[in-house]
Parts: sequence; C-alpha cells; structure tokens
Amino acid sequence: MSGNAKEAVGELLALLDIERIEDNLFRGQSGSVGWRRVYGGQVLAQALVAAIHTVTGERLVHSLHGYFILPGDIDAPILYEVENIRDGGSFSTRRVKAIQHGRVIFEMGASFHKVEDGINHAVQMPDVPLPGDLKNARELFSGKLADLPESMQRFWKRFLPIEFRPVDISRYLDRSHRQAQQHIWFKAVDRLPDNPEVHAGILAYASDFALLETALAPHGKLLSDDDVWLASLDHALWLHRPVRADEWLLYSLDSPSAANARGFCRGQIFREDGTLVASTAQEGLMRIG
Repeated sequence: MSGNAKEAVGELLALLDIERIEDNLFRGQSGSVGWRRVYGGQVLAQALVAAIHTVTGERLVHSLHGYFILPGDIDAPILYEVENIRDGGSFSTRRVKAIQHGRVIFEMGASFHKVEDGINHAVQMPDVPLPGDLKNARELFSGKLADLPESMQRFWKRFLPIEFRPVDISRYLDRSHRQAQQHIWFKAVDRLPDNPEVHAGILAYASDFALLETALAPHGKLLSDDDVWLASLDHALWLHRPVRADEWLLYSLDSPSAANARGFCRGQIFREDGTLVASTAQEGLMRIG
C-alpha cells in the first residue's frame, strides 16, 4: 500500500477521532472534499462516533436517522452534544445535535443493540461485475471520462481515503434518460483498525456518497451541471450485520421517486461474498434550472 494511501486513511481516522470536552460534549474538525460546505457524510460519521462514545461497548449501533438543517462551515469546529435518551435491557438510544456558531446544523437519533441470536435472511446481491474487473475513478477520468467537467472529476477524485469503482459509467457519456439506479464498489484504501466503531463510522461517512445523485439519472442530468442544485435533507442508515469498511462493499442504489423539488433514494450495501450488511435511505432537495 502506498504512503499516500496510508496518509489519506490516517487523515480520515483523525477526522473521526473527535475531542471529548465533557461527558456528553465533543468537538470535531472538518476536512475538505472540494466543496465549500462540510460534506454531509463527515457530520453523520462524527455524530455517530460521538454517540458511540457514550454507550457501553457490548452494544453496537444498528440504526441512525439524521436531519441536515443548515450547511456546515468548513472553517469552524463542530460541537456534538449527546443526550442519553434511554439505556434499556437490550437497547440504548441517543440523540445528537451538531452545533456551529451557536446554531444546530444537524440532528440525529441513533439506536444501539446488544448482540443477540435470531432468525436470518437477506436479499441477494445484484449480479454485477466484481471490483477486480473495474477501473477506479482516477483511471476512468484519465480515459473515457477525461472530458467531463472538472467539478464532476473532483466529485469522484477528492474522496482520497475511499476508493470508488462505478460498475457502469455510460450515464456520464450518454445523457439519455435511464433507470434511476447505479452500483458502486467502495472500500477504504488502507487497512483499518480491528474496531467495529471505526468501521461503522467510515461506513456512515461513505454512505452519503452518490446517494442523492442517483435521482438525476431518469432526467439525463449530472451533479456537475450548472443548472443542478442538490442538498441532503435527511439520511438513514441501518447496520444489519458486521462489516469491514476496508474490504470491498457494493453500494446498490436506486431512486423510487422525485417530486415537489425533492428526490428520494435508497441504498443496499453488500460484502463481496454477497452478504447484505447495511441499508440506507435519503431525501434531498433537488432544484433543476
């Protein structure tokens, strides 16, 4: 693994290593992914880490639901205030507020569950090419996609700690209207610590990538288009099974609906062996024109 990869992952881990100020108060810094505002996945991941730090170790996060209220200022620290809603016999519930300049910019509820045995079933992973048969974003944008706008190239290239390999790049070459779905393989570019909290945080970080963009496919639009404006309104993540974010994961995305200037998108995350490990959902503001 190259030194650059280790450095990039190290920077992401440092981003998630938020500072504890008081028992239920934490402070996080922001990293740039090429946007003027804070990347939503970063706020989501830091809020989750803050909640995790207030829960006993034998309980693992199984779901979170967050609302993006205001854009984050990339140059200012973010305070995370955690409220202990309940510690029951099997579940713990936390509420987290992310605060900047005295205002709440994000609010999240998260639930934690002790490990229990139970019935087990899951949908099958889509039949798509494996990551070893695909090119990464940097290879793609030096080839067929080299002529795409620089803003779109930055969108794919700036997530240095995470490698993304899209299954089908034809929508970037052909603006025809198509089904609102896409498949993207991803993983951290270097080995991560054997700590479930780290993997959950990085999964949350990556889960915001390309989710809302999926709703543009039926309209022949790209995120980089000058007349497109997207903003996440909420985000939900369910963790069904143990996951390692440094092993290949397939993000299978679709958008069942777009109406009233809002798009709704869903995602399923599979291990390379076909096991479903997580699900996501997001609604976002979508303005065209």
